[in-house]
Amino acid sequence: MKTNTKGLTEGNIKTQLIILALPLLLGDILQQFYNTVDAVIIGRFVGEAAFAAVGISGTLMNLFIFIISGCCIGMSVLFARFYGEGDRGKFRQEFFIALSCGGLFTIFISILGILLLPVILRLMSTPYETFSHARSYLMVIFSGLIATYLYNMLSAVLRAAGNTKATLYFLFAGIVSNIFLDLLFVAVFEMGMHGAALATVMSQLISAALCFIYIRSTSPELIFTREDMRFDLGLLKATFNYGSISALQQSSLHIGKILVQSCVNGLGLNAISAYTATTRIEGYVNSLGVSGTQAESIFVAQNYGAGKYDRVRKAARTGNLMYIILGFVLLPCMVFFAKPMILLMIPGAVPDTIREGCSYLIWLAPFYIFDYIGCIMSGYFRGIGKMDWAFYLTFGQVSLRVIFSYILVSSMQLAGVALATGIGWTFAVIFVTINYKRSRKYLHPSAGQKS
Repeated sequence: MKTNTKGLTEGNIKTQLIILALPLLLGDILQQFYNTVDAVIIGRFVGEAAFAAVGISGTLMNLFIFIISGCCIGMSVLFARFYGEGDRGKFRQEFFIALSCGGLFTIFISILGILLLPVILRLMSTPYETFSHARSYLMVIFSGLIATYLYNMLSAVLRAAGNTKATLYFLFAGIVSNIFLDLLFVAVFEMGMHGAALATVMSQLISAALCFIYIRSTSPELIFTREDMRFDLGLLKATFNYGSISALQQSSLHIGKILVQSCVNGLGLNAISAYTATTRIEGYVNSLGVSGTQAESIFVAQNYGAGKYDRVRKAARTGNLMYIILGFVLLPCMVFFAKPMILLMIPGAVPDTIREGCSYLIWLAPFYIFDYIGCIMSGYFRGIGKMDWAFYLTFGQVSLRVIFSYILVSSMQLAGVALATGIGWTFAVIFVTINYKRSRKYLHPSAGQKS
């Protein structure tokens, strides 16, 4: 049965995108804080080799985590579309299918990751002095991936309904738990990398539990019942298509990062430490683009489901304009504050590490406008159901990043990696420019409505 809901299908588009994006931005920054807390505490209480291991571990950990979150992102498009249509029955049935199938998939990749971990670390050219640290950390992380999946899936349900604030609160609770448990396990109990990883998994479980309690108490109509626990072939196929393509998109991004990390690993410990610090900084800056992608995707999917095609088109234009302005604002900030940001990440960094890190950030800064355009359009493509276009966009820019990193790193060091990243982001703008016009045929002109 269908119920009427306004959701995001009426009102000022710019305001709604901002309201959606801000909690997502703060949430993504807090998510970055998970790894930063681990890195800072480990660097202080365990040593620089362990700090470098966090960078190596983080790249591989994020591959698995973003496969999981990618599945949830794809499924959230279906959630948002059904929410926009007002069809709660399909929403709940999709919730059941996504939770059960995704849970089984997560268990599978957890086991796979544990079995292949030593081989993967060797393929990444992990230095001897960081190998045992990275292995200890990742064994625990892989064992607890189901907690990550539960939180991401429950968050996807709330975000699809336009409630991005609640997930921020629960993530904040997880962050506080992570800091407390990190200090307890690493500083007090001296459990090293094992303790830091255990703190991360436990804090994810806390966030997931709080998220479920909130949904059950405030929006019980979104939770599947016994009547909804059935496998519809059409929904199962749509769930697989949306989830798998989105997971491929996210995993291709992080496979590329692993390959780049492997390239950087050959430059020595100073370069690895510098790259670890810059990727932490880059993670925060990228949070702006990630939140824009998610907000655009949710907004477009709800309006696409409701048949508000004129609002869909306007959302693409509005999102791009907002983020182009943001890119121009960030450019001088990243250039002038490069050194302080490096020292914030590694207080005791040696001059070579600082020099490499600053070079990376300064070369990368001018290209962020292109990155943000790609992010907004990726969210737009997801929202109208063109998950394959979002994948091609990401795969193309990541492939160029990897290829040019290996070409330029020997002569330019980390600056070459930054330039290679910029080349990939430039490709993204060319791709979206070509495909945006093609997307018009998926928005039936006669169905467009004024906002």
